[in-house]
Amino acid sequence: MKKSFMKKSLVLLLALTMMATTALTGCGKKDTGNNTGTETGTGTDTDTDAGTDTGAADDLTINVSVGPEPETLDPTMNTAADGSTYLNHVFEGLMKVDAEANIVQGAAESYEVSEDGLVYTFKIRSDAKWSDGTDLTAEAFVYSWQRLVDPTTASDYNYMIDMVKNANEIMAGTVDKSELGIKAIDSKTLEITLAVATPYFLEICAFPATFPLREDIVSANPDTWFQDPATYIGNGPYVVKTWEHQAQIVMEQNPNYYGLADLGPKTINFKLMEDDNTILAAYENGEILFGDSLPSEEIERMTGNGLYIEGQLGTYFLCLNVEDEALKDANVRKALALAIDRNYLVESVAKGGQQPADTFVPTGLSDVDNTAEFHEKAEKWFSVDPANYEANVAEAKQLLADAGYPNGEGFPSIELMINPGHESIAEAVIYMWQQELGITATLSSQDWSVFIETRNSGDYQIARHGWLADYNDPISFLDMWLTGGGNNDAQWSNADYDALIAKVKASSDRAERIDLMHQAEAILAKDMPIIPLYFYTDLFLKSDKLQGFYSSPLGYKFFMYTSVTE
Repeated sequence: MKKSFMKKSLVLLLALTMMATTALTGCGKKDTGNNTGTETGTGTDTDTDAGTDTGAADDLTINVSVGPEPETLDPTMNTAADGSTYLNHVFEGLMKVDAEANIVQGAAESYEVSEDGLVYTFKIRSDAKWSDGTDLTAEAFVYSWQRLVDPTTASDYNYMIDMVKNANEIMAGTVDKSELGIKAIDSKTLEITLAVATPYFLEICAFPATFPLREDIVSANPDTWFQDPATYIGNGPYVVKTWEHQAQIVMEQNPNYYGLADLGPKTINFKLMEDDNTILAAYENGEILFGDSLPSEEIERMTGNGLYIEGQLGTYFLCLNVEDEALKDANVRKALALAIDRNYLVESVAKGGQQPADTFVPTGLSDVDNTAEFHEKAEKWFSVDPANYEANVAEAKQLLADAGYPNGEGFPSIELMINPGHESIAEAVIYMWQQELGITATLSSQDWSVFIETRNSGDYQIARHGWLADYNDPISFLDMWLTGGGNNDAQWSNADYDALIAKVKASSDRAERIDLMHQAEAILAKDMPIIPLYFYTDLFLKSDKLQGFYSSPLGYKFFMYTSVTE
């Protein structure tokens, strides 16, 4: 999904991030409406024109913003970090991330693992229920996981559970989904059999695509069930009360949640905002207590005034449609990459503590052991040393000439597509291409939900992109580029790369896996279907009044245990 430290474990990673939150009022990122001024309400008594309704403590309402109108709220189909935040409030997986940064039991009260690491047996909580009061059973996970790998579902995240027995064969259409290695032993006992021992499997069990689903509801309206609060039945701490499109999603406590007594706000109003200036204005006006972005030019002013920075496992990059005639030549793609001054981008444009990216897999993930990072041992795609920028440009010009376009002559104008909030970075990149290579590029912008669909369908030339780790392993960044992969927006294909990733997925030997992943990333660098720009930090605005908030370097934000102080 879309988002660095030394990886020891996800637990340590999250702990470090939480420490950074409390220690820094500094700077960070967001992929993301206009809700300034007095709110108009949604037909309920939960709306307010302030960031919080501080009535009785057990009647608390908070207003926050984590993104714009989501493309979907279907756990199987979501691919966005902001969408995952909504899903983590409405659903709960077998496992979850708690406020102390641990991967702990969620809907499962306990689990056992076989000695060979291939069979996981989960006991579903006896008091786990759906939001309509019916019992949550093991069958809900069987249905959800089978739906995820079913080729007819066409989920971009079907590969997330490819370590489960028969998952790959089902996705290939050679085995029926009923043969997936997951079964309900009884109503409260779930058994999952893996094809290969996977050290991060419990993290997968906390990932939104693996959340349980109600078969009777989803199968009745598979494309629209999540759009109507009446049929949007979850098993998490909150339920969607109303969804006013382009304005807000109102969530209220789920009275049937087993952990109801521990929840904070009675109501959470998720304000749907896409424009960074609108988010900042709403925060400064007290209309929201949390905003997941702000204009880069306001970073200095907001430092010490509610601006926080957190590390994230993620990379901001450009995705190139390799099927486009102008971009088919790898020399052209490499020239475009080398002409970009990443130090200028992070220091003078983004200005959020980001790190210039010289690989795709970001810093923060360990290599064979914890003494070195994967990034440290990786073959660098190009130099990000400021002293070497002129040499990079000279190489870029030669590559462009080798492709038949000396000094950019004869090269067609290209288009760089973004969503709102990314204009400054895109304009700087376009300027560098023009100044250094003589290439003309134009800028186009689409609203978030449209942008995601356009990029996914391959209907673009170059598009801005960002990727956050889905779990704490480098493969989370590399398996998305498999031929035909749901998240392979570059439309890139390389048989040698596919073979290496297949070997990674089939191995339980860490040293072997790491070596194979280094080889795979080197192929990615050689073909250059993507252009890494920088490694993410997470930029957000949070009021000192909002207590109990926590987040994940995977991009999720958690408000269910918050309180408000005056």
